[in-house]
Amino acid sequence: MFKFLKFHRNRSILEKVREEYNMYEIAIIGAGPAGASAAIFTAKAGKSTVLFDAGTSATKRALLKNHYGVKEITGPELVETGKKQAEQFGAKLVDEKVTSVEKTENGFTIQTEQGSYESKYVIFATGLIADLGEKLGVETKPATEPRVKTVFAVDEQGKTNVPNVWACGTVAGVSMHTIITAGDGAKVAINLISEINGKRLVDHDVLGN
Repeated sequence: MFKFLKFHRNRSILEKVREEYNMYEIAIIGAGPAGASAAIFTAKAGKSTVLFDAGTSATKRALLKNHYGVKEITGPELVETGKKQAEQFGAKLVDEKVTSVEKTENGFTIQTEQGSYESKYVIFATGLIADLGEKLGVETKPATEPRVKTVFAVDEQGKTNVPNVWACGTVAGVSMHTIITAGDGAKVAINLISEINGKRLVDHDVLGN
């Protein structure tokens, strides 16, 4: 019991420090289906996660009739539901546009229009926009999807050429369909968590008896 109380107290202190100084283990830039899906997995796995939403997701203009498990849903509904799920598991949602990402000695500084944040890892889920990653030195390549010009060159895990920088969704070169970008966000998050933990993550909830 006393051990639990000590752990709980220390955890609360760490959370307060993190919140005061905007320090997180994982920063996810972009809160569309790819980014929010990644945040659900990282936050649920106990990784301190900050999720940035500039409000520019292309999904917000969509009416979805081909998303598995849903007869029909509007893009704005899907995006809001995803963000709420991520918050439910402890992700910090920041409704601000990221203006720059810079490498530091211990990770990255993410600058927004209103403040700055620190993280050890970055996941880009910026949809049609690759400029933030390009300025950081992330390698790009021509896109194959319609209306998409440039995407990040990632390996099968979702890693870019910049250490501790990952990418998922449309900006990582997958199909723009939300069912695919959401799945890619989950895949990349699972791969990152597995690398951090040193063992493969399996996150399956089961029905009660």
